[in-house]
Amino acid sequence: MDNLVVPMFAHVLLCTFLYMLLTFVRAPKVWGIGRNDDGSNPFDAIQSKTSANLSNQFEWSLFFHVICVVLIVKGLELQPIYIALAWVFVVGRIVHSMVQIMTSNIKLRGIVFMLNFLAVLAMWGLFVAETVVAQS
Repeated sequence: MDNLVVPMFAHVLLCTFLYMLLTFVRAPKVWGIGRNDDGSNPFDAIQSKTSANLSNQFEWSLFFHVICVVLIVKGLELQPIYIALAWVFVVGRIVHSMVQIMTSNIKLRGIVFMLNFLAVLAMWGLFVAETVVAQS
């Protein structure tokens, strides 16, 4: 079960990086550090995207962390598919962040999000299926 802790921590590190990035891109506006000559923020284009992406990290990701904790607490024999799906989720979140912050490609962002979504849904589906079979 402890193998799930590593992808969970990787997501925490992603969120930490996004908080640091958001602090950096807000610095010209909040602290006046790095303002353009006209007083504007040179990072305005990515500041709102970074903020939105950070908020996204606390939406569907909640279900990822919950299923990981449930699997760890239950102490079930963990199938390798759970670890693989957890990494699909985390890598997908990283790619999703890059796409959302660095581009305006909503179609690609949607595709990447769907992979994240399906990975967590599959983890829940497998867990429920195993639980139902175990109770039968």
